[in-house]
Amino acid sequence: MIFDKNTTIIQINSYIVNSYQTLTKLKMGRPPTKPARLRNGFYIEVKSQGSSAILIRRDTREQMLMAAEDYSRTKDVTIKGEMRNDKWIAE
Repeated sequence: MIFDKNTTIIQINSYIVNSYQTLTKLKMGRPPTKPARLRNGFYIEVKSQGSSAILIRRDTREQMLMAAEDYSRTKDVTIKGEMRNDKWIAE
């Protein structure tokens, strides 16, 4: 749209709003289909009452156990174990 001296503020405003709505509807590219990979390390699952769980990673077993002890004071904690090369290691 080309603005000249006869263009009103209402016309400019509606042009801006329409342009913004058009831009926010655009989605660029294809959405990812590959699942996210977990990094190598030791994992615990922390959950608050009435909410979803999150995974917390630590580098060593000792750090994981200390984190589990800290979080268990206020949240529900489940020790998941060690993840190495996208596989859970049974111990």
